[in-house]
Amino acid sequence: MQGSARKNCLRKKKLTKEKEYMNQPEHKRVIISGGGTGGHVFPAISIANALRRIESDIELLFVGAEGKLEMEKVPAAGFRIVGLPVAGINRKNIFKNIQVLFRLIASLRIARKTLREFRPHAAVGVGGYASGPVLRQAGRMNIPILIQEQNSYAGVTNRLLARKASVICVAYEGMEKYFPAEKIILTGNPVRQNFDDLQAKKEEALKFFGFSAGLPVILVLGGSLGAGTINRCLSENLEVLRNSECQWLWQTGRYYHDDVRKLVPEQGGRISVHSFIDRMDLAFAAASVIISRAGAGTISELCLVGKPVILVPSPNVAEDHQTLNAMALSAKDAAIVVPDSEAAKRLVSEALKLVTDEGRRITLSGNIIKMA
Repeated sequence: MQGSARKNCLRKKKLTKEKEYMNQPEHKRVIISGGGTGGHVFPAISIANALRRIESDIELLFVGAEGKLEMEKVPAAGFRIVGLPVAGINRKNIFKNIQVLFRLIASLRIARKTLREFRPHAAVGVGGYASGPVLRQAGRMNIPILIQEQNSYAGVTNRLLARKASVICVAYEGMEKYFPAEKIILTGNPVRQNFDDLQAKKEEALKFFGFSAGLPVILVLGGSLGAGTINRCLSENLEVLRNSECQWLWQTGRYYHDDVRKLVPEQGGRISVHSFIDRMDLAFAAASVIISRAGAGTISELCLVGKPVILVPSPNVAEDHQTLNAMALSAKDAAIVVPDSEAAKRLVSEALKLVTDEGRRITLSGNIIKMA
């Protein structure tokens, strides 16, 4: 009996703490979780900036994964962030997943503690490792959940979390096959807001990157971490790049920057190499043609930018969703798609061909901007 009474007492204390969430603070509080790559981090920051424009005194807290991009970019954008030790499943070495399990348990504990202390009115998940623990705990604590699903194919984590979600914001039609229809709002993807009037920034952009106004610029994007196929393709064709009548603005991603730097040590020539480009507005303003992976957030930005695009979808993603994203544009003649397996042979030649074909560039630009 004594043990039972003690359990009842502890249960009552727990319920009392949960009821404290009903007494919300005066200012609205929102917690935003997720990250891992720029495709998750920058939409999350865009959401935060939009919330702050709507209500200037709103309190915002990010939760990300330790060691990931968000731990650098979120504070740089002026927001506070808490890191979780969460990590992804190791498919190559299943024994390492024992450590992944312990990290998940620790992350769930930290997420719950963070939610208790911050007392948010709502929890927003943008995808990435940190979203799962935060939204799972928020659901258990009856905190309203908003899921932001960027892709045309919904990931397993978001599908599992959808049961507890109040609202699910999507970028593509037909998402009822993954989520309850009554919870879905077709919003499109959040993007950075500094892409207005890029033409007016072109002169500034060329000076910023040390380029000449007389030659076209091919912007190469492989995401914040980098795209191995794209980087290898350009690395193996350096003489072609140097001898072309083009300038190359090459974002390698942090995983590949050191290796590419050894091959292209000089700056200020026709090839400008960067681990990461902070001023994407200037990069887009300078570009005549853009080569890119086909992540959902990137595609949303490219539609706004309205420049001719060659997409190289990554095959290393769930259900090959980048190919689905890319083909949605290709079907409307809004982008050229080069499969990852064909990039070594075709990518550089397709880019150089497009640079010289003004009519094709005009067609692609006109069609992609209709999809913004």
